[in-house]
Amino acid sequence: MFEFDTSVRDGGLLSYGPSIAEMAPRAAAFVDKILKGARPGDLPIETPVRWYLLVNVKTAKALGIELPPALVSRADEVIE
Repeated sequence: MFEFDTSVRDGGLLSYGPSIAEMAPRAAAFVDKILKGARPGDLPIETPVRWYLLVNVKTAKALGIELPPALVSRADEVIE
């Protein structure tokens, strides 16, 4: 089980977490504010808006794991 999708694309079984592609612009905005003089402690904490579930069925088969159909159907992306 991994947090980011890249590990599942490289052969991991499952990932559930935020999208790095969606988080990167937010991080850049924070850096921009800090470089313009904002105090880091004064900036609000932001959490990811959307979480993604990826399932690698190919890895599950290689490990001899039968994934519940409900899990696979709820996945945002299934890697065959």
